[in-house]
Amino acid sequence: MILTVTLNAALDVTYQVPEIDWAGVNRVKAVHRRAGGKGVNVARVLRGLGREVLVTGLAGGPVGQAIEADLEAAGLPRALVPIAAESRTTLAVAGGGGGAALFNEPGPEVSEAELREFGRVYASLLERAEAVVISGSLPRGVPAGTYAELAALAAEHGVPAIVDADGPALRHAPVGRPAIVKPNAEELARAVPPHGHPVEGAEHLRALGAESVVVSLGEEGLYAVTPEGTFRARMPYRVEGNPTGAGDSLVAGLALGLVEGAPWPERLRTAAALGAAAVAAPVAGDFDRDVYARTHPLIEIT
Repeated sequence: MILTVTLNAALDVTYQVPEIDWAGVNRVKAVHRRAGGKGVNVARVLRGLGREVLVTGLAGGPVGQAIEADLEAAGLPRALVPIAAESRTTLAVAGGGGGAALFNEPGPEVSEAELREFGRVYASLLERAEAVVISGSLPRGVPAGTYAELAALAAEHGVPAIVDADGPALRHAPVGRPAIVKPNAEELARAVPPHGHPVEGAEHLRALGAESVVVSLGEEGLYAVTPEGTFRARMPYRVEGNPTGAGDSLVAGLALGLVEGAPWPERLRTAAALGAAAVAAPVAGDFDRDVYARTHPLIEIT
């Protein structure tokens, strides 16, 4: 079982519009509402690939109930810890020409007691996990070093951890010695001292404790700095669509390769192909299987 952690779970709302007029009235062509947050998206992709998953995190209020209900409807096993404050909603506005504008609420305030209860539940779930994905933003009241602590606890249980975070959470994450840290290029630039190249920034995170660092570059592919060497994955062509959730699909591919013990080149090829396939899907957490099948053998790994 692959465990995914989403401390700042959300109800994701996606508006699809033919064209966006930021100064006028927009007619929404389609609306999608579903449970989200990066760890939930990762779990959806892994479940779509036939892997056993379990979603954990925090959820509260009517929005939290809607998140629980959608996970139930999707057949995604869950062990969410209830909190008093209301979970957040996110809004993605996707135009017909590709790309999307994303509006993320900050999330609820979490008490020390609620965070301690989550830690207890999390430790019990690690007993049967093959790997854990810890990803997304931190809700208010949760210390920046929490992801590092969760990764370290996983390591104590012999469970490899993948951390996908931004800002202070990313800067602290390597201290927990996760198996993989996965920033995108912008997140990496915010987290480490200025470097001339993403590989140098990734090496900085490895020096702080991360075993491997994978830097996603969107349509340009990715870099991976690992104990086996440094790799570059290049995409064969640009995939048009909604990039929201592409990074989560990429992380799902990394988790799959981690538990299957796949060599790094094959692991990166799967991850990059899943990221591209997610762009072609309308909402985060989905991926286009045809795009995945077409791009996978064409991705160049050097």
